[in-house]
Amino acid sequence: MGTVYITSEDAFIGKIDERLQVKANQQKLLDVPLIKVEGLVVLGRATISPAALTELLERKIPLTFLTATGKYLGKFEPELTKNIFVRKAQWQAMGESEKAIHVVKGFVRGKLKNYRMMLYRNQRKHGAVELSEAIGRLDHAIAPINQTHNINSLRGLEGAGSAAYFGVFNQLIRTTSFRFEARRRRPPTDPVNALLSFGYSLLRHDVQSAVNIVGFDPYLGYLHCQYYGRPSLALDLMEEFRPLVVDAVVLSAINLGKLTPDDFTTETLSNAVLLSPAGRKVFLKLYEQKKQSEFKHPVLKRKCTYQEAFEIQARLLAKYLMGEIKKYPPLVLK
Repeated sequence: MGTVYITSEDAFIGKIDERLQVKANQQKLLDVPLIKVEGLVVLGRATISPAALTELLERKIPLTFLTATGKYLGKFEPELTKNIFVRKAQWQAMGESEKAIHVVKGFVRGKLKNYRMMLYRNQRKHGAVELSEAIGRLDHAIAPINQTHNINSLRGLEGAGSAAYFGVFNQLIRTTSFRFEARRRRPPTDPVNALLSFGYSLLRHDVQSAVNIVGFDPYLGYLHCQYYGRPSLALDLMEEFRPLVVDAVVLSAINLGKLTPDDFTTETLSNAVLLSPAGRKVFLKLYEQKKQSEFKHPVLKRKCTYQEAFEIQARLLAKYLMGEIKKYPPLVLK
């Protein structure tokens, strides 16, 4: 089952014996064994019983609340694990320490190499697409990473590489029904940006849950600056997964015709583009399928799902910060 997504307005989430039940309008929408549930995400309004909340805590199942449009509201999850040594190592590495600079290099390298892989794949598969210049710009951003020993400078390389990637993102879209001009977040003003923002919100839920399982403080990161309420470490670990999971799902949904412009609406006042309830269900299904798909992990040399990889990468980061391994290996696929 993996993650359960509740999209029906005013749904009621309850617990019957060892099962999670969801009802709306006096109809049963879901009845599933709790042992199969890894996470719960509520989009829009829903009511959850105290018994269900207690069971989620006892089973260490995270509950995330998003608005109907996918904006992150908050998270309800068990307390941090008792492994204080992970958090001690995490705090000792804060700032411009050697370890902090090393992991930031890994986050940036992983993200940009996966961006490059996405462009390479599309250029090989669709010969008419000309992405060589953008790939060259990504190479130019990747090349100095090892010799860069300042976090702000590494942020600059990440920004340059991201600009090169999103500068040609529209060429990865193989339908005239959708168009991407630039990354726009607050609010997303076109369907492609709406999908990217929605997908990144879902990814944040999954990665932050993995960070919590391993025992980290999610608010102390290295690449992302610390702000009140920002889960900087979860955002750090998200970087290498953005193209592999979310961007791949967005392009698949658009290019395979799973979603059409009719699945979106535009708010009059804010000009924000929103995914319809039916469109959300389609996208959530595609996202969950992607998370459960398997690939060979380049470090472990065995097959795993992306869902498992979130926790694997968090554990590799913990091992590096605690001195159990010499390097943090970002997830880079070819």
